[in-house]
Parts: sequence; structure tokens; C-alpha cells
Amino acid sequence: MAKPSHREKILTEGLKVVHERGFAGASVRDIVQAAGVPQGSFTNHFVSKEAFGLEIIDLYFQGTRQMVSQTLLDDRLGPIARVLAYIDFHKGALQCAVNKGCLFGNFTAESTEHSEPIRARLVEIYAWLSDIICNCLDEAITTGELPEGYNSRQVALFIVGSLQGAVLLAKAQRNTAALDSFSAVLTSSVLR
Repeated sequence: MAKPSHREKILTEGLKVVHERGFAGASVRDIVQAAGVPQGSFTNHFVSKEAFGLEIIDLYFQGTRQMVSQTLLDDRLGPIARVLAYIDFHKGALQCAVNKGCLFGNFTAESTEHSEPIRARLVEIYAWLSDIICNCLDEAITTGELPEGYNSRQVALFIVGSLQGAVLLAKAQRNTAALDSFSAVLTSSVLR
């Protein structure tokens, strides 16, 4: 098996550092130190810290796509059950690392005013998630799980935004109460 390149080490270890400390709180020195590579390796592989940030967003997005495949795109489940599985996945992930939150939400809160490329990439990712959730809700209308005239696009945006907010609150409060509350309201009121 080939040894991971300095670039791969910087990305994988740098993702962990940024997820733990925030993008602004993670210096290039912290990132290369965690990767165990010389400081010059960073500038050999990334034209800027912003370019690095975009790449770790995409690296994190690979995991998100896998999770979406196991939840929102799992056609063994009904459409509402898929949406709830997606929420439950977040609750389970936060049980392990409530202090880290979601990398997308962290970047949204911290970097969208300072970096147009990062802001635009996050908007694309949120739109992708909203579209998939909207498709689940549209399917739920077709199968009769949700009523005709249900505004699936509006609810999908509500779910994405509320989930990100609940995850940020969970990170601040160091518990999943906000996410549990969001999930309960979603189940009892919104997805009926």
C-alpha cells in the first residue's frame, strides 16, 4: 500500500484540526503540525488557506454524500422515514462529537462573510441537500403520507436551515437537546 502523500495528510489531518478549532482558529502551522509535514508542504499543495478550506469542504462532503445515500436515498425506507433517518444520523453523530458540530455549519457561521468561493460552495451543498429532501417530500405527497398542496420546497429549506441551527445550538450547549426538540417538532407537526 502506498504511503499517503503530504497533500493527503494535510487534507485529512487539516480537516480534523479545522473541525475542532474552526477555520480561523486553525493556523497553517497547526495544520502541518497535525499532518507531521514541513510547513512548506502547505504552500506546495495549496495556493491559499481559502483554497485549502474549499478542498476540506469537499472532503467532508464525500462523507455527507455517503450518509445521504444511507438515509435520504435509501429506497428501502418510505420517504418520511428517510428524512427522519437523516435527522437521526445527525443526532447519532453529535452524540460522539457534540463540541464539533457540522463542518458546513461551522464554515457558514465563520467564513461566508470573508470568502465568496467558500460561501458559494456552501450554498451549492445546501441546495443539493434541499433538493434531495424535497424529492423525498414530493414522494410522500404521491404516496399519500403528506397532503396534496404540501409545500415540499419550503419545508425542505426549513429542514436544512433548522437542522443546521439545531446542530450549532447543540455545539454551544454541549448536548443534543436542540436537535431532539427539532426532531420532535418535525415528527409531530411538520411531517404530518
